[in-house]
Amino acid sequence: MKFVIQRVREASVTVDGTVTGAIDFGYLVLIGICDGDTEQIADKMVKKLLQLRIFEDENGKSNLSLLTVGGSLLLVSQFTLYADCKKGNRPSYVKAGNPEFANRMYEFVVAKCREVIPKVETGIFGAHMDVRLLNDGPFTIILDSDELCS
Repeated sequence: MKFVIQRVREASVTVDGTVTGAIDFGYLVLIGICDGDTEQIADKMVKKLLQLRIFEDENGKSNLSLLTVGGSLLLVSQFTLYADCKKGNRPSYVKAGNPEFANRMYEFVVAKCREVIPKVETGIFGAHMDVRLLNDGPFTIILDSDELCS
């Protein structure tokens, strides 16, 4: 499982001209799922996501978590995080999770986040999405379960 976490001042997702999710201050998280992922892995990833201290405190240090600052989440599925570009010029996506399984795991992550964060917005799994954001910093973190869970 991979999360690309972007600290944002605002972010939104639009599908077919309709906004499906929008937040102000918080994280935009792009989520990639592979077939080897489990609910236990998702639990660890969500716990780390919510406890990351990358918001500035009163001294300007990155020392506060999303929970501490009362931020929101915009969660967007993104199978292309598992692109394999080793051969040729067209990426292969064979490492990305089976769509049915990946959707189930994505919804599990969304549900776990909603247990803790009051405002969790989403894109639409499998849809062509237009994602807009105002990255704060810019501040972008990549969480990879292969590194987190080893």
